[in-house]
Parts: sequence; C-alpha cells; structure tokens
Amino acid sequence: MQLHYDYIIIGTGAGGGTIAYTLAESGKSILILERGGFLPQEKENWDTAAVFQDERYHTKEIWKDKEGEDLHPGTGYWVGGNTKVYGSALFRLRAEDFGEIKHFGGISPNWPLKYEDFELFYDKAEKLFDVHGKAGVDPTEPFRSEPLPYDGVADEPRIAEIREGLQKMGLHPFDIPLGLKLDEKNPLKSKCIKCNTCDGFPCLLHAKADSDINCIRPIIDKENITLLINAQAEKLLTNDEGNKITGVETLVNREKITFSAETVIVSCGAVNSAVLFLKSANEKHPNGLANKSDQVGRNFMKHQNAAMLAMSFKENPVHFQKTIAINDYYLANENNEDFKFPMGGIQLMGKSNRYMLTGDAPIFTPEKVLSEMAQHSVDWWFMAEDLPMPENRVLWKNNQIHLNYTTHNGEALDELLKTFSKVLTEMEDHIKFLPENINISKKIPLGGVAHQNGTLRFGNNPETSVLDTNCKTHEIDNLYVVDASFFPSCGAVNPSLTIIANAIRVGEYLMKR
Repeated sequence: MQLHYDYIIIGTGAGGGTIAYTLAESGKSILILERGGFLPQEKENWDTAAVFQDERYHTKEIWKDKEGEDLHPGTGYWVGGNTKVYGSALFRLRAEDFGEIKHFGGISPNWPLKYEDFELFYDKAEKLFDVHGKAGVDPTEPFRSEPLPYDGVADEPRIAEIREGLQKMGLHPFDIPLGLKLDEKNPLKSKCIKCNTCDGFPCLLHAKADSDINCIRPIIDKENITLLINAQAEKLLTNDEGNKITGVETLVNREKITFSAETVIVSCGAVNSAVLFLKSANEKHPNGLANKSDQVGRNFMKHQNAAMLAMSFKENPVHFQKTIAINDYYLANENNEDFKFPMGGIQLMGKSNRYMLTGDAPIFTPEKVLSEMAQHSVDWWFMAEDLPMPENRVLWKNNQIHLNYTTHNGEALDELLKTFSKVLTEMEDHIKFLPENINISKKIPLGGVAHQNGTLRFGNNPETSVLDTNCKTHEIDNLYVVDASFFPSCGAVNPSLTIIANAIRVGEYLMKR
C-alpha cells in the first residue's frame, strides 16, 4: 500500500469533495480519507419513517452539551458528507455578510476577504453543482458576473398561488437556488423527478447534486486518486519543530496506518475538524494543533433555525414544494419601528407528511388529524444569523465530543417568525383551515448541526484566528482546512455554496503554488 502522497484530503463533504475534484486535474497523487462508506442506494432512502424517525442515515454517536447531557447530533458520515441528505439549497452569501453587521444580539464581524474575492468562485461552484435559479428578483442579491447555469425550478399550482399572494403583500419571493439534475423541458432525460422525498432524504435516483455524485465519483477512477472508505483520521503528527504535518494516523477498517503527504487538507465538518486539531496536541502544540491563539473549537455557529406549518383552508397536494425563498427581512430596516435589526431569510421546505409530524405531536394525536394537518399545511423554514461567541465551543474531553453552546440572537428568529406569521394571516384565503389563525412553529434544537461552522476561523491576525486567508494554518506550513470551520460569521443562508466556492478557491491556489 502506498503511504506517501502529494495531497491527503480528510473528508468528502462539500469542502473535501470539491477540493478533491479541483486538485484531481493537477496529476498529483491524492489520498482521500473518508470515515464512512458510500450511502446505500436502497428503498429506505425514500422511507419517511426510516429517515426521520429511525434516523437511519445519522450517526449513532453521542456528544455532550454544556450541561453534560447526552446530545444526539443530526449528522452523518458518508462519502459526500451531509450533502447526501441536504436540501440542495445553494445560496451565495450576501455582499453585506462579508462586512460588519450590527444585530440585536451583537456584532457579526468583518471577513478578511470580501464578496468580490469569492464571486468568480461562486460562479464555478454553481456550475459544478448544477444550480437552478433566476437572478434579479431577490432584493438582497449580490452582483454576479454570469447567470445561473439553469432556470429556476417551476412552482406547482398551489405554490404559484402562494407566490402571487406574497407579491400582492409587497414581498419579493424568488426561486430558491437548487442543485438538482433536473431537466423540466426534457423530463424523459431528467434524473430528477421532483418527488416529495428530497429535503432531508438521500436521493434514490442520485439526482441531487451532492459532493459524492458531482465530485467524488467522477474522479475515483483517475490514476492519481486513491479513495479509502471506512478510514478515520485519528491524529495529525508534526515534525520536532511543530511546523509541518508529517503523518496522519488513520484507522482503516480497525487497522491503524500512518500516511504522509506534502500537503494535508482537513474537511471533517466544523465540529470534527476542531476535534481532530484538539486530539492532535503534542509538545509543540500542547493545547491542540495551531492553537496558540486559543481559537481552535471556539466561535461555533449553526444558525438560529425554525420550521413552521402554516395551516390553510385549501389543500396543498404539492409534491416538490421547495421552490420559493424570501429575503425581504434579511437586512436591517431603519423604517421598522419595532425591530431595526436584520431578521433573516425564509424558504419553503420539503413537504411534510403525517409521519414527519408524529414525533412533534402530542401523545395520542389521531393519525387522521396528523394527515389533515399535513394535507392542509404549507411548510416554511426560517433562518436567522447565529453570532460567533468564544464561549460557544467544541471540546474533546474523556474521549467524547462536548459542544458548549448558548443561543445568541434568538430575538431575530422570534421577530422573523412573528412578522411572517402576520403576513400569512393577512394573505387572502390563507390560514383559514381552523377557526383561529394557526401557524405551528418549532425551533431546531442544538442537535441540528447541519449548518455547523466557525470553529477554525480564518483571518489576518494569528492572535485571533487559526487560518490565514488561503485557509492554511498560521502555525503549520502544510496544513489547510476547507470545510465551514473557516467562517468568521455565517450570514443567514445555507452555507454549502460558500464552502464549495472556497474549496475551489483554495484548490486553485494550491495548484498555482
């Protein structure tokens, strides 16, 4: 077995898969380490009970919260990482997100780079991940040098009615940018069938643009690519000076093997990348690798999220519901006397059914009631910005992940829910299914770590950041990170496209070195 490579990439999610795809054309030898295997293509992919109740595709790992209580993270370890079950929403951060923003709960800090530094890489990311959408409708949309690769996904009739109603209310609903292998003009050639088992499900048809399908599988037959599955990196070793990674201790099917490379790229997800750094402490790095700043694991963010079932008089027989987003409340509005701060973004979700509602319903709720609720609901997702707080951190204690987290800026999410609930109530023919206006909302708990980010932030100052602007650690010359750990702040849009764009950026930088 070959033990030395030009590059080792740890993880195959949005960042790891993308940088592997980018570097593959270099011809350099690349070892890709993935702790999981390929997610099986099986009928359970589309089984609501298996996916949401049994959590078939989530890890059984148990973390601890700040109180020491068990925490069951909603994350999975597969080739493709969490993109295997993501909702395919691929948003650019707004240009304002790269600057300092004052929120109700505190300050969202400046990035060391600006939107202009990422814009061309966003273009490349959208092409790589088959993004559908329509520019020019979202009032917060940043400039773009090229149009979106594919047209937006068409609304089904009930959703088209809702879009029109929102427009009459003075809002600007726009097409969610979605990464799908969809051809609505030639449906016989389309992999995607616009089913009702997309958001949160693995795709049985491999029609979702994920890191496995779009990045890893196209390159695994190349001579310079070696992919090892069920291969978990356990520790990074350094030279005596502590300024170079000399080995990656890896558990491969229960056998410990040490690999080495000229350059090591970590992309395990914001939590596990920080854990790998902490587990790799040595004499030169007693508090964890690259941690003189004491920033490794700190500033964990995940967004403030909530889901809402808006009950309507009309039935909602939709299959593919997730086509509309609203950013009218994304930026601060000085004319809003009640709340002058940014609130966040709103999106339609995948359509709920009675099986999804079972876990949150009161005990003994009749199945018929749950079915009626699902048939008459329109399902919305709310996202407010989480803020980087040093005390919100990842720790490795007693061979277990500890996630110390306290909610900040929850007021923005509360205001967003209240504001949009009022809009829905006032919309014609909406929210009239029951005698009173009913919007049932649920905030997403700490275990919902799909948007984890911020634990190895990048910056110009080694005293306040772990990575430089090329996502290389300040202290170790051949160690890079390309998952969402690098985020100094997270905005209020899904992080995947920014992770992908950054991985392309870093990959191209490495090839030019």
